[in-house]
Amino acid sequence: MATKLLMPKATAVWLVDNTALTFDQIGALCGLHTLEVKSIADGDSAQGIKGLDPIQTGQLNRDQIKEAEADPDKKLTLLEPKVVVPELKKKGPRYTPVSRRQDRPNAILWLVRNHPEMRDSQIIRLVGTTKTTIGAIRDRTHWNSTNLQPLDPVTLGICSQIDLDFEVAKAAKYLPQVEEGAAEDGLLPASETQIVQPEEERQATEDIDADSVFKNFGSLGDSVKETEE
Repeated sequence: MATKLLMPKATAVWLVDNTALTFDQIGALCGLHTLEVKSIADGDSAQGIKGLDPIQTGQLNRDQIKEAEADPDKKLTLLEPKVVVPELKKKGPRYTPVSRRQDRPNAILWLVRNHPEMRDSQIIRLVGTTKTTIGAIRDRTHWNSTNLQPLDPVTLGICSQIDLDFEVAKAAKYLPQVEEGAAEDGLLPASETQIVQPEEERQATEDIDADSVFKNFGSLGDSVKETEE
């Protein structure tokens, strides 16, 4: 990996102010055009930029600068860094091997059917696809919809079981919560369905004498019989 100069324009400002290097030498080192270096020297550009000493940053040493000052045709080269800082990987959609990309629509179909609560952003992280493709598979407008078969992305080797379980657990938070104490069969408790009889009606019912009721029915029957005769 090629070594890059830290803050090229600030380094150029320092070299213009503190060395006798030519504009061509400074431009070649800092990746600037000769005319741009000249404008820095004339004060037309890079105003307000504080110069950065490449000797203190360990990118050049004094002997190199002296040799280049003595020989205008000599090009400066950066020293090898003493400490290598690894480059941070940019976050993005999961990379899917070329051999598995043809199975990606099948994996998307499996996720859509088995985990409808899962958001598109989660499917993108698992499978490494696009929102447009997910929408086409959901709506059955994908160009190969008739041939798609739902296949587990873990079995296909597109994602790991740990990643899938994590996204499923995360998607479960989006599901509606069931209220505590609700009956499993959806029936209301007896206390809410029981009809409460008014106090006056209940008292009147209790005062009725069963024997007198039957006697009245008997008298009514005799009267009907005498009428028929």
